[in-house]
Amino acid sequence: MNNNKIQRVLIAALGGEGGGVLADWLVTCARNSGRLVQATSVPGVAQRTGATSYYLEWSKELVQPSEVAPTFALSPVPARVDVVIASESLEAARMMERGFVTPDRTCLIASTSRVYTTVEKMHMEDGRFDDARIQTLAKTLAHQAVLMDMDALTQQHKTVVSAVMFGALSGAGALPWPVEICEAVIQASGKGVQASLAGFHAARTLAQSVIAGNEIPVVQNQFAGPAKLQEIARLGAERCMDYQDERYADQYRKRLMQAIPETITDEKMAKAWSEAARHLALWMCYEDVIRVADLKTRPSRFDRVRNEAQAGERDLVYVTEHFKPGVDEVASVLPSALGRRLLAWAVKHQKEKWHVGLHIRSTSLWGYLMLRSMARMRSMRRSSLRFQQEHKAMDAWWSAMQKLTPKSASMGLALAGLPQVLKGYGETQKRGHENYERIWNEFVEPVLNSSQDLDLAAESLNKALKAALADPEGHLNKTIKAHPIKWFEKIPT
Repeated sequence: MNNNKIQRVLIAALGGEGGGVLADWLVTCARNSGRLVQATSVPGVAQRTGATSYYLEWSKELVQPSEVAPTFALSPVPARVDVVIASESLEAARMMERGFVTPDRTCLIASTSRVYTTVEKMHMEDGRFDDARIQTLAKTLAHQAVLMDMDALTQQHKTVVSAVMFGALSGAGALPWPVEICEAVIQASGKGVQASLAGFHAARTLAQSVIAGNEIPVVQNQFAGPAKLQEIARLGAERCMDYQDERYADQYRKRLMQAIPETITDEKMAKAWSEAARHLALWMCYEDVIRVADLKTRPSRFDRVRNEAQAGERDLVYVTEHFKPGVDEVASVLPSALGRRLLAWAVKHQKEKWHVGLHIRSTSLWGYLMLRSMARMRSMRRSSLRFQQEHKAMDAWWSAMQKLTPKSASMGLALAGLPQVLKGYGETQKRGHENYERIWNEFVEPVLNSSQDLDLAAESLNKALKAALADPEGHLNKTIKAHPIKWFEKIPT
């Protein structure tokens, strides 16, 4: 058989996403439509949850008994792949970097969603790879690029990404058999059929829309602004809702609507407000023991752990959580007055560094109920000591953003990044507060009511931020004499 009559498809997915299921569906479809097919899988390096590639080749046309059977390849060859589909943006970049996407033949179908790498998460600044560069590269290198947020479709239809990828392949015209064969294969799987079909058809329709040249609809927020800013605001509100409640999400939206102009024409100004909106959401959803307990007991987390452990349906998986709360962590979630008394007691009796190690098995009934009880404390969070402290500093920062950004986009962009220094817990959190206070007192407060050149002040602020982020051990706070600490009110002794 002529090699031009063979279609080559490369699937790039992460472990636990169902890339193998998609490959099996495609093999079954090819066979049911009378085609010869071959599939292989290539396990990759466990960057996040284990990247795995699946490579398939099938005959484009029906093969007659008298014809010579084609010779299929076991692995993809650069510049010889017809269709590349990736469940995640950086996986698409990995396929492009390896030369599997070319302008003369490859249809690239990829999700715009991201699962961040360990290196990206560990970076003290914003270490995320620029998604816009990946999308630009996709549109440049591919013969045809079909980009969509597969993760959003997966969550919307409560299905798995393999069903969404299947629908995207069908909608992009990458499959030589009718849609009815795809539907029959999903129905025959017998698991989550209705959800899988819903995700399949939603992705199929969206892919057809992209192929036709129609723009993907954007969910509108309650305020105007650039599309990127609207998307950040939507995600920020969702995060606040998940963290606390609808009233908290509404508070986030109102802050944005009160501060951000309806029309922004300056690119740097738009970037400043986008960064401010992102950091505001992250700050409002600071991590405390209540949040940690909630995240550790979610069903999705247990499912992820089982997938990573490659546990079967009848396998038992035991999960032990390690906690090391200190006086600060305990005081932070207590009502304000009670928390201050505890801190005062710790100072008086030199117990500031006291902590206790806890090993809680979240898969046991006692451990699970204990953590869920902690998670339910979020109804008390607004009255907690740390909530009041964080919001007092947050209010001052947001007011400064409103005052300085209209005067200088450079200053607004620099100030928007200031909350980056607030990280971690325990000693790391303490150093972050010290960094924030020092930078605020030295580089922000002096310009709030002065006639200083804000662009020059922005340069100084950026240098101070870079120095603080490059100093995780807090040596600068020990060598530079700072102004009096204002983050915490003085604890009575």
